[in-house]
Amino acid sequence: MIKYLPFLLVLAVWIYAFIDCLNTPEKEVRKLPKVMWVIIVLLFGQVLIGPIAWFAVGRPRKTAYGSTKANERRWVAPDDNPDFLKSLREDDGSGSGGGRPRKPDAEESLDRWEEEFRRNRKGKGDTGGPEDTPPPPAKS
Repeated sequence: MIKYLPFLLVLAVWIYAFIDCLNTPEKEVRKLPKVMWVIIVLLFGQVLIGPIAWFAVGRPRKTAYGSTKANERRWVAPDDNPDFLKSLREDDGSGSGGGRPRKPDAEESLDRWEEEFRRNRKGKGDTGGPEDTPPPPAKS
């Protein structure tokens, strides 16, 4: 079994390079047309020259964000995204952190509703609602 291992490894690399070459979009293949890369991988696969050439030269390179194009960006964690961190500093206002923290919209609207409720109650002159009046004395 061990004497077949080098042959199986070469075969696995050859098949992987061939399938990778076929699945790569035509626009992303580098240096040569895709058809030429398929032929090179097939013809020189047994000596690993074709697959190694494909992986080194023909295969599209990945950017730091995991994409294959320079203008295409993938999702980045918020703490690694400088634009997101910059937007947090801008939302803070002064940027020094010395000011009062900004309330979320829901909390602001709740405060406004409570204030409006208090004003309406005072404006009507209510001291208590109908449920606050004591029941009439019971006749016995």
